[in-house]
Amino acid sequence: MFGASGHAKVIVDTLSLNGLHPVGLIDENPALHHVLDIPVYHSLESAGIKDSDCLIISVGDNAVRKEIVARLNWSCFGAAVHPTAFISDRSTLGKGTVVMANASVNVDSVIGSHCIINTNCSVDHECVLHDYVHLSPNVALAGNVVVGEGAHIGIGAAVIQNVKIGKWATIGGGAVIIRDVPDYAVVVGNPGRVIKYREQESINVPGKIVMDNEQ
Repeated sequence: MFGASGHAKVIVDTLSLNGLHPVGLIDENPALHHVLDIPVYHSLESAGIKDSDCLIISVGDNAVRKEIVARLNWSCFGAAVHPTAFISDRSTLGKGTVVMANASVNVDSVIGSHCIINTNCSVDHECVLHDYVHLSPNVALAGNVVVGEGAHIGIGAAVIQNVKIGKWATIGGGAVIIRDVPDYAVVVGNPGRVIKYREQESINVPGKIVMDNEQ
């Protein structure tokens, strides 16, 4: 696993409940040596892993997850699904995606790669989540919702059916979304309203991988 934050702990727990045990975590913070009794390495080289070994990017920030994936150019990414989650056999999950406790993904939904479906989330029928999306705990998506790449939907937010959330948009906690959200928009309230737009340059910062504990 790449990243040793609190988010990583939840993924470790999820994997353990499936009988899987990470051999180590990789994090650039020199003060970290163990997380949940799992050793923390400070580089890929010191971890001694090969390109054929499977990684999960255990970092909550969507943009940082995308940058790490691009920088590593890794061939094998694993997924983690909590045993209490419901995933329809007629839905699909992309590589590197994690699904936490009591979440549900209903029929004909398509979840992209390196997404986070957090605790108690509900993704209803025929939703499409593009890569690097993060649904925070207790988010509810009605049917036929489309969520663009890198969008982050805050804790307890609700999105009505047939709405499109633009790429790299941010939905505030508890917001109620009843109309489409533009790319890069920051939306809060009930009903949701745009309060500003994210700077596109802030999505990816070339040349540096920033871990969760540096935010």
